[in-house]
Amino acid sequence: MKAVRESWTSATGAIGRPRPVRILTAVVVVAAAAAVILGALQPVPSADGRPLSPVTGVCVAAVLSAIAQLAGLRFRLGPDAVSVSWAEAAVVVGFVVAPAGWLPAATLAGAGAAWLLLAWLTGLRNVAEIVHLVASMTLGVAGAVLVTALLAGDVPVHSARLPLALAAGAGTYLLITFGLVVLTLMLHRDAHPGQIAARVLYAKLPMSVGNVIVGVLAVYALIREPLWLLAFGPVLWLLHRTYRFHLRAAEERRMWEAFATATARLPGASEAEVARAALRGALDVFGASRAELEVHTGQGRRRYAQDGPGLEGVAGTRSGAAVTRTMVVAGRPLGELTVWLGDAGLPGPRDEAAIAAFGEALAGALHDAAAHQRITELDARATHERLHDPLTGLSNRIALAGEGDPLLRSLDRDRQVALLLLDIVGFRQVNSTLGHGGGDEVLRLAAGRLTALARPGELVARIGDDEFALLLPVTALADSAWQQTRPSPLPDALRRARELVEQLRLPVQAAGVRLSVEVTVGVAVAAAGEAEVAELLRRASIAVDRAKELGVTVGTYDSGQDASSTDQLALLADLQDAFAADDQILLHLQPAVDLVTAAPTGVEALVRWRHPRRGHLSPAEFLPAVERSELLIPFTRRVLDLALASAADWTAAGVDVPVSVNVSARSLTDPTFPAQVTEALRRHRTPASRLVLEITESVAVSEQEIVDEVLARLRASGVQVSLDDFGTGFSSLASVTRMPVDEIKIDRSFVDEMIDSAAAGAVVRAAVELGVRLGVRVVAEGIETIEQRAALIALGCPSAQGYHFCKPMPADKIVQALTQLARSAPPNVTQLRADGTA
Repeated sequence: MKAVRESWTSATGAIGRPRPVRILTAVVVVAAAAAVILGALQPVPSADGRPLSPVTGVCVAAVLSAIAQLAGLRFRLGPDAVSVSWAEAAVVVGFVVAPAGWLPAATLAGAGAAWLLLAWLTGLRNVAEIVHLVASMTLGVAGAVLVTALLAGDVPVHSARLPLALAAGAGTYLLITFGLVVLTLMLHRDAHPGQIAARVLYAKLPMSVGNVIVGVLAVYALIREPLWLLAFGPVLWLLHRTYRFHLRAAEERRMWEAFATATARLPGASEAEVARAALRGALDVFGASRAELEVHTGQGRRRYAQDGPGLEGVAGTRSGAAVTRTMVVAGRPLGELTVWLGDAGLPGPRDEAAIAAFGEALAGALHDAAAHQRITELDARATHERLHDPLTGLSNRIALAGEGDPLLRSLDRDRQVALLLLDIVGFRQVNSTLGHGGGDEVLRLAAGRLTALARPGELVARIGDDEFALLLPVTALADSAWQQTRPSPLPDALRRARELVEQLRLPVQAAGVRLSVEVTVGVAVAAAGEAEVAELLRRASIAVDRAKELGVTVGTYDSGQDASSTDQLALLADLQDAFAADDQILLHLQPAVDLVTAAPTGVEALVRWRHPRRGHLSPAEFLPAVERSELLIPFTRRVLDLALASAADWTAAGVDVPVSVNVSARSLTDPTFPAQVTEALRRHRTPASRLVLEITESVAVSEQEIVDEVLARLRASGVQVSLDDFGTGFSSLASVTRMPVDEIKIDRSFVDEMIDSAAAGAVVRAAVELGVRLGVRVVAEGIETIEQRAALIALGCPSAQGYHFCKPMPADKIVQALTQLARSAPPNVTQLRADGTA
């Protein structure tokens, strides 16, 4: 709460009065003037038992009103002065000694004279404030007189009803002036009315009650025995001290509570954050009109400032007393904190001590913020040095992989990318001739020229002493039309490599010698989903070595001559190592969903191999070798364990859908395979109905009796069977009639073409109708667009899977995806129209 004078009217003279406050002042003045005039028009009664004559009573009431203001308590509260007076006692006594109608006029005269005197003594020059203050008291007295007169009526001053009427009148005075001050402060300071009312009421209520009691006792003494009034001196002095202690204790408690809150908010990660918290805290703790902070830094001084609430942009916020404290940590000055206390007079020892304590806490917070900022800068510098070449400033091998791998993963798996590895020819001779300083200059010149030649989206790095790499992840290699007409971007990559060779060999000046930088470039091209940056670098390095052997400038990677072709020989050994590791054989899981509601209906498990040297390998790169080896059984066991463990996770999360696992044709010729499946289900405590085994048409139409026997045993155990890639073989109808299945999966080739091809659409419709007639589920594979979804719905297909709904994802993310799909599925959904709307 800002300053409150007399009946808590805000002292706004030094900072200007907002327009709503001026309007309120005008209304109060007009109401007070009306009350004075109406009261003066009342006939003056004769001495009806009153102790004084009417004229003398009016004079005494005016004097009492003046004394009540002059003897009021004034102390600093924030930037202004608070004054609480004996007005209620003056009103009670004035009603007895003066005619009721003239009491507002007596209050106006007495209070106005008192505040003019106080204004002259304290330097307050704002006439509008004094007018607002005196008018508020006059209006409050008018209300008190009205209530008292209504309750007392014509009873004599000796009547027992009079004290109650006087108390009610004093309470009316309190309510009117209380409401006016709360409204004034709310309009002026833009503060919460509840907070203002609580603080004002807490400060004033004890004194108001005491004032009423003192006034009634004074009336009793005045009527019964005037000499008793002499005993009021010590009593009033004690009450005065009690009121002062009460108000000061309330302000002390408020200030230290605010101090604790403000200092707790000081710690921050940056100087600006600490400064903002400090200024806001200083305004809250000390009720200041303005706070300023000057911070000393090695580069100079920075200043921060903030005005009090409602004072932003208002002139005069630097008025009144100011306290400045220098902040020091370990003998080193950090800056100064200056707090303007407004028009509340000179600061006391308590204020200076509190501001000094706040300054010490602020100094510690600023010191910690500076240390935190230095640590952050050092950490950023260390990170930069770890990821960048200190000589050229380019990214190093670690940074190239750190940026390149996520970038490759963000591209379509079939998007062709290229990596160019540039090796400076004869760099050892440069070092031996020009010295290492000259060699460093050549490297910097080459790096600068290569950076200038790089196109948007390309990544440049120095990965060795004389080796630079350029990753081309976007189709700067070729536009989409070119990609459609050529099978590979290799020719474009070669053209780009030759362009770099020609530009880099342009003469440069290094160590006073004019020379030309010759480079050999190795080019490696691959699909984005086929290899990581490390593998591309390896292939490009092989291409560089091949180019040097042939004596050419640009060489390309040839897998046939790659020493890593021996990887196929080492593949099975590496796979056994993968079984021993926990993080190589992985599953990517893709949900199948209801086409209308998008609720999950199943999940397909897709195996991946995160090879420690060759990167991520697709199933096509290792499954054929696995199926021809004795590792098929442990491999199948690992895949089943991973799939069933994932299914247990989403089942525990409340998603009740099965998991599908692709089965090798060779597994269905193994009589022990059903027992392997049963044992896996037992290990994971999973019902057989939660497992779907996907087989191909070639297996379904096999003439081998063992296949029929194995499939029959699997179905008898409760395991479901799905026919994958339905429609792609000549024997599709034979496969579903020869062997019962639980699910048919329409091949993605028909989904891709069904919008533009009536034949493909007919195949899809026929598959859906076949599924309905056979009572099996139908799932369309490879849906990627809303148009395909709408077309499938129109054809009656119930469910699908594809990138349109969800891409294959690691097992640790599938539960969240399934949960979101299940929760987002509306309980009642109408069919989608062809335009994709519901």
